[in-house]
Amino acid sequence: MYLTRVKLDKDNRYKMRNLTHLGDFHSWVEESFPEEIQQKKRTRKLWRLDSLKSNIYLLLVSETLPNKEKLEKYAIPNSFESKDYHLLLDSINEGDQYYFQLTANPTKSLKDQNNPTKRGRVVPLLSVEDQIQYLFERSDKHGFSIKPNDITIKDRGFKDFYRGNKRLNIISVTYQGILTVKDKQKFEQTLIKGIGSKKAYGFGLLTVIAKEQ
Repeated sequence: MYLTRVKLDKDNRYKMRNLTHLGDFHSWVEESFPEEIQQKKRTRKLWRLDSLKSNIYLLLVSETLPNKEKLEKYAIPNSFESKDYHLLLDSINEGDQYYFQLTANPTKSLKDQNNPTKRGRVVPLLSVEDQIQYLFERSDKHGFSIKPNDITIKDRGFKDFYRGNKRLNIISVTYQGILTVKDKQKFEQTLIKGIGSKKAYGFGLLTVIAKEQ
């Protein structure tokens, strides 16, 4: 597996005009794996947009190495950087602490009281309290724990997404803080598979940096 990063050429209007909503970014990511397109298969990928010192980066976790030329289509030339993701996965131990960042799509399902067997209606979690509780409730099954004072919300709002000609808004919340690994196997799977829904559209990628003890 690989963790790859490119820096968006955000001041290039010609390039940026083709990245107007999450679906455009999704297509860009998928097109960066031309061999998969040829073989008509699609592997699991996680990606996220990060802002750092006025720059915007696309982070990508993938089973195979993306095509450099394709992934730099909307990026600054030669900004492509990639690392073997297994180096991180192999270094994890239970009890380790990490600084983390996660952009998630926090939602809940509302059941129909008149028809409890019917699939619930998915609604976004809008309050800060509910959004933080969303992550707390999922931490254990994803192999980590967070103390209440060790989590903050860096950014929250809605992202545009189009389904055909219909414009949709997707709730987006970026969390950051400190976590502790409780279950190595579960945590490794979280880093590989992500957290929550809408992963194909830039949500769910958990990134971590080791915290010195």
